[in-house]
Amino acid sequence: MKSLKEADVKGKKVLVRCDFNVPIDTGTIGDFYRINQAIPTIEYLRKKGAKVVLISHLGRPEGKDKKCSLKIIADYLNGKIGNVNFCKDCVGLDTEKAVNKMADGDVLLLENLRFYKEEEANDPVFSEKLAKSADIFVQEGFSVCHREHASIVGVAKIRPSYPGFLLEKEINVLTNALSNPKRPLVSIVGGIKLETKIKLLKNLLEKSDYVLVGGKIANMILVLKGLCVRDNWSSEEAGLLEVVEQINLTSPKLQLPIDGVMALKDLDQKYMRIGGVGTLRREEDIFDIGPETIEKFKSIIKEAGTIIWNGPMGYSEVSVFSKGTTEIMKAVAENTGYAIVGGGETVEAISKFKMEERFEHISTGGGAMLDFISGDSLPGIKILG
Repeated sequence: MKSLKEADVKGKKVLVRCDFNVPIDTGTIGDFYRINQAIPTIEYLRKKGAKVVLISHLGRPEGKDKKCSLKIIADYLNGKIGNVNFCKDCVGLDTEKAVNKMADGDVLLLENLRFYKEEEANDPVFSEKLAKSADIFVQEGFSVCHREHASIVGVAKIRPSYPGFLLEKEINVLTNALSNPKRPLVSIVGGIKLETKIKLLKNLLEKSDYVLVGGKIANMILVLKGLCVRDNWSSEEAGLLEVVEQINLTSPKLQLPIDGVMALKDLDQKYMRIGGVGTLRREEDIFDIGPETIEKFKSIIKEAGTIIWNGPMGYSEVSVFSKGTTEIMKAVAENTGYAIVGGGETVEAISKFKMEERFEHISTGGGAMLDFISGDSLPGIKILG
C-alpha cells in the first residue's frame, strides 16, 4: 500500500474521508477521540501546502436534519488547530466555489455526507460529484472501511488514493498483533451482538493462546456446552444457535465464565445473586461475570504479552452489572504487554474512567476492527491497493 508521504500534495485539493461520527447530546460533543486522531494527517497536509477538504458522516439523518450537522465538528476543529472553515453542503455549485476559493494550507469541512441517500447507495454520480473537490483522495476513516459507500470506495476509484496516518497505524497494529504477537496472545471478547462475533471468535481461537469470553455470547456458549439450562429462547437467539455451534467448543484455549451475577430477566433489581453458572435458574439470566471468573481472567491477563479486547463482560451500562468490565479493564491497563482495545462499548467504558492513556492502542474501529480481525477484506482498504 502506498504511503501518504509519497504523494505530492502542494497546491492540490486533498479530499480526506474522516470519521467524525461522535456522540452529540444537546449540542455538546460527547467524545473527541476520533476527531483528535485525524488531526496529525490534517496538520501534515496543511504544512505540505495542500488544500485540505474534510468529509464525514454523522448519525443516521432522514434528509438534511440540522441535528446531524457537522458544523459543531468544524467549530471544535477550528478551536483546536485554527483556520478550519465549514461548507453547508458536501456537493453542488456552492461547494465547488468554496473549495476553489481555498488557499494552500486551508482546511474546509463539508456538510454531512448522509444528507444524501446516494452516499450509502455508493451512487457513481454522487461519487463523481464528491470527486470534484479532490485532486487526491485520502482515506482516514478506519471505522468506516468495512462499508461500500460513495465516499469510501466510489471516490477512491476515481482519484489517486492514499491511506491517512491513522488508517496506516490501525492496519499495522492489528496486523502485527495477529501475525507476530508477543506471546501469550490473550483475546477478550464480550458484548451482545452475537452475529458479529462468531467469525471473530473462530479466528481468534486459531491465533490466540487464550480467548476469554463474557457477555451474552458467553451465556449462549455455556448453554450449548450444557453448563447452563435454558428452555425459552428469543427468535433471535434460536436463529443463532446453529451459528454458535460452528465454534470449537472443546478448544482448551476457550475460557468461559465459571460464575456470574444472576438477575431476573425483567431486570427487577430487588433480586440479584452471585452463583456458579451451573446454578442458573430458568427465570434468571446472567448479566455479568462473577468474582471467581474475574480472578481467573485477571490471572491470565497478567501474564499476557499481547492483548486484544473487544466488548464488555456484562450489561455494563447498569452499575450493578459493571464490576466485571471494570475489573477486566483495570487488569488490562496494569498489564505490561501491548494492549489493543476497540468497540464502542469498550471504548466508552475506558473513557468513562478516564483511562485512555493506560492502553497502547485504542482502535477507532468498531465493526471495521471486528471484520479486520475476523480475516475479512475491508472494501475501503482493498480499494487503496
